[in-house]
Amino acid sequence: MNDCIFCKIIAGEIPSTAVYEDDNVFAFLDITPVNPGHTLVVPKKHSTNVLDTDDETLASLFPAVKQVAHAVKKGMEAEGINIHINNGSAAGQVVPHLHLHIIPRYADDGLHLWKGSEKKYSEDAARKIKEAL
Repeated sequence: MNDCIFCKIIAGEIPSTAVYEDDNVFAFLDITPVNPGHTLVVPKKHSTNVLDTDDETLASLFPAVKQVAHAVKKGMEAEGINIHINNGSAAGQVVPHLHLHIIPRYADDGLHLWKGSEKKYSEDAARKIKEAL
């Protein structure tokens, strides 16, 4: 895509701090990190989010995510790692190119992603999901 910022980063048209690259995947440091070492892993083939990405691309993406996550955890001496995908603007996706956030975590970093709520499932929630499959 000509106007996709991540496609431009992958093509080298916009500078980034790359940490990993193979034939199908590119990973670079997030310019607005949650914690130092916050890395984005993106497929080189453009897709908007995980829901419209072909299975072949996903199959090449996740081994790279695992490898980069291990490196982020070790390199940043993190106690844990969040691996996160936002799908759609309502879910917090800002750039419409599939990307996974790898965020190094520490017990005292103050980040709270979400907490359980008092929301209850409708009686037919599971049925609706099963029927959609």
